[in-house]
Amino acid sequence: MKKALITGITGQDGSYLAELLLSKGYEVHGVIRRASTFNTNRIDHLYRDPHVNGVKLFLHYGDLADSVQMVKLLYDLQPDEIYNLAAQSHVRVSFDIPEYTGDVTGVGAVRILEAIREAGLGKKCRYYQASSSEMFGKVQEVPQVETTPFWPRSPYGCAKMYAHWLTVNYRESYNLHASSGILFNHESPRRGETFVTRKITRAATRIKMGLQDALYMGNLDAKRDWGYAKEYVEMMWVMLQQDQPDDYVVATNETHTVKEFIEETFGLLDLDWNQYVKYDARYERPAEVDLLIGNPVKAKQKLGWEPKVRFKELVKIMTEADLELAKREAQIANLPKP
Repeated sequence: MKKALITGITGQDGSYLAELLLSKGYEVHGVIRRASTFNTNRIDHLYRDPHVNGVKLFLHYGDLADSVQMVKLLYDLQPDEIYNLAAQSHVRVSFDIPEYTGDVTGVGAVRILEAIREAGLGKKCRYYQASSSEMFGKVQEVPQVETTPFWPRSPYGCAKMYAHWLTVNYRESYNLHASSGILFNHESPRRGETFVTRKITRAATRIKMGLQDALYMGNLDAKRDWGYAKEYVEMMWVMLQQDQPDDYVVATNETHTVKEFIEETFGLLDLDWNQYVKYDARYERPAEVDLLIGNPVKAKQKLGWEPKVRFKELVKIMTEADLELAKREAQIANLPKP
């Protein structure tokens, strides 16, 4: 039985990856931060799933800012694979807390890589770094591929770029099996509600059910390459099964504006988005990334991977899931008061 460690297991990608690895017979360990409230809702079902044979999911308190704990954890677990998905991952928020973003999103990767060496796992353990299309920022070519020069436009993008190049450096310097997935925007019903796609589908479905009056947005002209998170985590696993480590762009090779996402979502609900979407300057970024579109040709040629879920289907998946959520909210709101 292989053993995997996932940082960021309670997030969107971490929860889908945990499901995938458990389905493949892995023993899965996740790192979670101590909080005064439970934040494991995305993975709680894995404990209750009757199809999971025995308890093979274990959670450990830790933080990417704590290098000593990371070394101790790797010593104890001796994992075969490590997936570093933890980060302060909100681009707009990274402008408000740039130092924290750099420490966790950037230096956090170094702490894991050093822990791998300190625990003597260099020859046994395989490492996955969650890199980001935000590293391309002010794009230097269209579409973006693995060799496209980086020009990040946010503290988040800068931190991800640092972690990415450190992963390459450790691979070359210490012969670690360390790979990076340069994932373009990937969404799902498990996406955090402060991220633009989920913010749109949540608001539109709540408006449909009479629970909300308006949706406040910033730049509607930004173009993004949106894929399905559940598909993208499969590529994380595939990368670590290769004989040689490498870096891969994971994307759909399609780009759509935020406005298109709004139009598609509200259209599915038979609503005129112009009546409900309002502008709010607070949601503008100090420096915007105008266009992202990735070409996953290397992943297709070397790993046989290409995305199946495209833009319209992705929006439909998210809208239908959030409509069910909004309906439950409306039922609760209409219950007689005690």
